[in-house]
Amino acid sequence: MKTFFVTGGAGFIGSNFVYFLIERPEVRIVNFDKLTYAGNLDTLAPIMNHPRHHFEKGDICDRTRVLDLLREYRPEGIVHFAAESHVDRSIDAPGEFIRTNVVGTFELLEAARSYWNGLDSGAKERFRFLHVSTDEVYGTLGESGYFTETSVYAPNSPYAASKAASDHLVRSYLHTYGLPVLTTNCSNNYGPRQFPEKLLPLMIHNCLAGKPLPVYGDGQHVRDWLYVEDHCRAILRVFEAGRRGEVYNIGGNNEKKNLETVTTLCAIMDELVPDSPHVPHKNLIRFVQDRPGHDRRYAIDASKIREELDWQPQETFESGFRQTVRWYLDNRAWVDRIMSGAYRGERLGLNVNSSENA
Repeated sequence: MKTFFVTGGAGFIGSNFVYFLIERPEVRIVNFDKLTYAGNLDTLAPIMNHPRHHFEKGDICDRTRVLDLLREYRPEGIVHFAAESHVDRSIDAPGEFIRTNVVGTFELLEAARSYWNGLDSGAKERFRFLHVSTDEVYGTLGESGYFTETSVYAPNSPYAASKAASDHLVRSYLHTYGLPVLTTNCSNNYGPRQFPEKLLPLMIHNCLAGKPLPVYGDGQHVRDWLYVEDHCRAILRVFEAGRRGEVYNIGGNNEKKNLETVTTLCAIMDELVPDSPHVPHKNLIRFVQDRPGHDRRYAIDASKIREELDWQPQETFESGFRQTVRWYLDNRAWVDRIMSGAYRGERLGLNVNSSENA
């Protein structure tokens, strides 16, 4: 049985990856998560008692704890999702992003290196450390062109800068210590179990509540949308067949302007919730002040993973969005419990002069 050590497995992409893996009877999962505001056990409730899922609460900055768990469970690899990930939140309070995304990745790499050095030659050869990152490390694009694995790093937010730093740390551990690492940089994910500060779940929640749908600036910012299960399939494919030390960009081939994205979602809400007093939901759209340093366009060239590893997304923009809306409509109790915590659906990232200690 192959054991995966998954960090951040109670968060959005991490939990979807855990659910994706649990369907494979030959896989055991050690799920390591700090359970911050965006990670919670509600998300994992259906599998908390599954015999092949072992949840361990902890912080990736705690190198000793991580190393003890690695030696206890003896995983064949680490899949590293744990990160602070919301751009707006990083603008208001960047310190936690540096601690988790940079220092945490360093501590995790050190624990992994110690564990890996203690393995026999066969286990060392099989071991992989897969670091899950973002296309935001590359900065912004103009109206044409795509990010590739050789694009220059040019992060424009504290979040993107912290992920860029962690990418460089991962690369350095291959070239300095020989640790067998892999890095993936993905486009905008969407799907079930996403914390409602992100665009789609926030818009769905606001539609149901009849609240304004805030669209930054002129709404013409472009994102490439990737359904989270397609992303999970890509991560597993890279883990199992990716070339040691390589970077793979993962995109959904779904470039859409933000206003088009919100309008599409409103149309699906009109169809699936026809008795809502807020139909047509597009009337709730409001243009609001743009956030500082807002990248204009992201677009991924995913030809490398397609050609080398025979992966491509299965969901279209329309099919993935429809599944996503249905999930949130069918799981309103989950959303309500999440929203009852510290986050209340407010917009973040506008008070650039705020202090983290305020």
